Amino acid sequence: MLQPVIRIQDYTYDLPSDRIARYPLEQRDSSKLLVYKEGTVSHSVFSSLCGFLPSASLMVFNDTKVVPARMLFRKDSGAVIEVFCLEPHLPEDYAVSFASREHCSWKAIIGNARKWKSGTINLLVPDGADAWISALNLRAAMLERVDNSYLVEFRWDGGVPFSEVMEKCGNIPIPPYLNREAESIDKERYQTLYARYRGSVAAPTAGLHFTDAVLNSIDRAGILREEVCLHVGAGTFLPVKSELISGHIMHSEPFSVSSAFLRRLYDSAGEKPVIAVGTTSVRTLESLYFLGVHILENAGKPGFNYTEASFISQWEPYQREYGYSLREVTGAVLEYMSDNGLDRLHARTQIIIVPGYRFRVVDAMVTNFHQPQSTLLLLIAAFIGEDWRKVYGYALENGFRFLSYGDSSLLFRKN
Repeated sequence: MLQPVIRIQDYTYDLPSDRIARYPLEQRDSSKLLVYKEGTVSHSVFSSLCGFLPSASLMVFNDTKVVPARMLFRKDSGAVIEVFCLEPHLPEDYAVSFASREHCSWKAIIGNARKWKSGTINLLVPDGADAWISALNLRAAMLERVDNSYLVEFRWDGGVPFSEVMEKCGNIPIPPYLNREAESIDKERYQTLYARYRGSVAAPTAGLHFTDAVLNSIDRAGILREEVCLHVGAGTFLPVKSELISGHIMHSEPFSVSSAFLRRLYDSAGEKPVIAVGTTSVRTLESLYFLGVHILENAGKPGFNYTEASFISQWEPYQREYGYSLREVTGAVLEYMSDNGLDRLHARTQIIIVPGYRFRVVDAMVTNFHQPQSTLLLLIAAFIGEDWRKVYGYALENGFRFLSYGDSSLLFRKN
């Protein structure tokens, strides 16, 4: 099976700027909800989501937590430099890096990089800031350039963990298409209620609509709720610049799953519909299938290297047929975790989901409305076929708000 031949210009639509939601609604669950099922489109309000979900289903959420990854520094010359942290370098583990109390290094994007060739720069402390921030004496030093980003080392005083340093000194990295600076409202609203593991530089925005009331209604309906974690990277906003999608290099992101979740998925396989909350959950679940294939086919062989097996490459799903069932691959992962005394498994995915992809795990998804000519729109087209045009046309005609702070949809996969 070859890479799909897809022209990105075939996946576009006219999105007027006034349809982009620049701010969230006052109530999270008061957003509109579009429902697509068996070729039919209707709409309701998000607070009524539970009424559209199959009663015997498994709903999967991404519990990643957005970090205030944008920090401003100033050179002695007065030039302002923005350091946008992407992911930890040393220590590489997110939890260990956030627990660091003196120094750590991160892969980052540098704003105004031409003004910072070398040397150490100091945090730009705004007027009126807490004296505690000044006492941190936070410094940044550029180590080296790596592709289109940089490795930056941070050092600070006071013996506090880097997680606290970032919380006090950083800003929430809201999407560039909002065309505004982050405000106080974004600290709360650009975060899901169930966010748990720090690491994302963009929110899994489908989850922004959920309130305690909606979650409680799901529980009362007997729908099972589980969580996975995929740290959303800045690459989610990268435009597709190549004419054919085969020329686009997809970004990779780390994800992790617990053995408890895998056991629930194994028990539910073929028995309960799987509903993914957001494209990041879709990406995690579908990547998990191929991680299971790696383990199923190779774990028992001499010289098996999990580090190599834990990476899912961009076009892997399209290279050959895979006849394994979901229960077979999840069973293989569970066995590997048990044999190695693991409660949680970490991996990384570069998977791209475009028309021609065959879904192995996800039956329905909750998701927002995505940008024209984006990889996320291609994922939607892979999920519901050419009816994506019907769905987006309906949303435009009926006053739906688009993108991160916009309205929501519940899409059932078109077989």
